[in-house]
Amino acid sequence: MSPLLQFAPWYRLKMFLKVQLHWNVIIPPDNLDAKGLMLQRSIIVRLLEEFANKKATKDLGYFTALTTLEKIGEGKVRQNSGDVLFPVDFTCITFKLFRGEIIQGEVDKILKHGVIVKCGPVESCYLSHQKMSGYQYVPGENPVFMSDKLAKIDKGVSLRVMVLGTKWMEAERKFMALVSIDGDFLGPV
Repeated sequence: MSPLLQFAPWYRLKMFLKVQLHWNVIIPPDNLDAKGLMLQRSIIVRLLEEFANKKATKDLGYFTALTTLEKIGEGKVRQNSGDVLFPVDFTCITFKLFRGEIIQGEVDKILKHGVIVKCGPVESCYLSHQKMSGYQYVPGENPVFMSDKLAKIDKGVSLRVMVLGTKWMEAERKFMALVSIDGDFLGPV
């Protein structure tokens, strides 16, 4: 292990979670066939569509990758529609930020009172000017934050930040985060 990783608190990443889930997949009657292979394909395609459409949940974070299809249960015909409901067990990877975690993102916007940083699927990590000790706002056509040591936070710059807190926005099905660069090994990369 490198010496930096031995002492740096940011090397332990817990933002990616491996999760086992149980969902029900509904297959319309026109996608059913007697061979079974087309049925299995229809179930997988439908599961992937639902996985992509769900986007995120408050408890699990953003759904990023479906890794293993564990089991397809016995289908049950729905009386009114003729659709067939299949219980499906699968494993997936999710992305969720936790308080105190160190992440790396890219500066998306420079505002007078702070910076918006994107990190993976989280598009709104707010870095307040109050959490950037030693940096001052420099207005202009392309505003930046400049430090006493001439380090620059500009649009497109990669930043290592600490998560201070997160908020789940139910209507938009997304997370927002408050972050800081006050601490060791934090700031422009």
